[in-house]
Amino acid sequence: MSDPAARHPAQELSFLQKAGIVAAMIALTLLLWRLADVVMLVFGATVLAVALRALAGRLQRHLRVPPRLSVPAAVALVAGVLVAAGWAIGAPLAQQLAHLRQQVPTALEALRQWLAGRPLGLRVLEWWNELARGAADGAPWARLVSVAGLTLNALGSLLLMVLMAIFLAASPEPYQNGMVRLVPVAHRARVRAALQACGDALRRWLLGQALSMLFVGVSTALTLAVLGVPLAAAVGLLAGLMAFVPFFGAIAAGVLSVLLAFAEGPRTALYAALAFLAIQQIEENVLMPFVQRWAVELPPVLGLVAALVFGLLFGLPGVLFATPLMVVAMVLVQRLYVEAVLESA
Repeated sequence: MSDPAARHPAQELSFLQKAGIVAAMIALTLLLWRLADVVMLVFGATVLAVALRALAGRLQRHLRVPPRLSVPAAVALVAGVLVAAGWAIGAPLAQQLAHLRQQVPTALEALRQWLAGRPLGLRVLEWWNELARGAADGAPWARLVSVAGLTLNALGSLLLMVLMAIFLAASPEPYQNGMVRLVPVAHRARVRAALQACGDALRRWLLGQALSMLFVGVSTALTLAVLGVPLAAAVGLLAGLMAFVPFFGAIAAGVLSVLLAFAEGPRTALYAALAFLAIQQIEENVLMPFVQRWAVELPPVLGLVAALVFGLLFGLPGVLFATPLMVVAMVLVQRLYVEAVLESA
């Protein structure tokens, strides 16, 4: 008969190992939270790298581009399309965006006059004036310097993100292998498969999101043009870009469209609101379910929860990348917990 005391050191060692793993996970979580900006920068670069790899794969299959030249060819193609688009429509679009900035105060004044003629509107104006007075406190120059600093920081982060994405897309294997080596040997195959599944899910989601943004942007521009709302192309462009952010992007685009329509009159604003509501319903109930059949299915509630949770954790970058973060989280939970723990139990 074995002595129970002889097994005690091994059990104690096992307990210490488990405690060390838990402590390491907590420390890693705190470190990632402290380095939230870096985490979001790396994740954004990963999303861009997935998009570049997807485009490079299509160039290899359809144009027979050699694998080593596919990523540079994809980068050159994207840069060429952006330069051509800027050359063709850049000047008129920039002019519309400049006029849009000038048109917003006029639209706000038209909205204010319309609200002032209604009892409920007067209460809304009082609430809005209180918010405006609170935002006006402080030194204007300090706010101006802060905005300029944030703009420069955002541009620098964007440039760094693009450069990181190019390097990641050109050679993803060393980084993937490095992450796999951080886990025990027995689990490396499952982790590698999970990372591959995350890349596939992100690629499908990006394609579906691109179609959704294109539909929202084009339909918004055409609808506003039919209604006679000025600067329809600029608003459509902004609406398409805002569609990248779930829920909140649609609200911001709808508010901007209705606000500009107020400059043409309340009836036009009502038509614009109904049209934008119809566009959103078609996009959410017709287009997205069709896209999700071959892309990736993400319930709308999870998209909203992701924007709230990741926005609280990481700020504005968390809101921008909330949906792809949730897509990756869903895949990892499915592959590393549901399939590996629950279904194998």
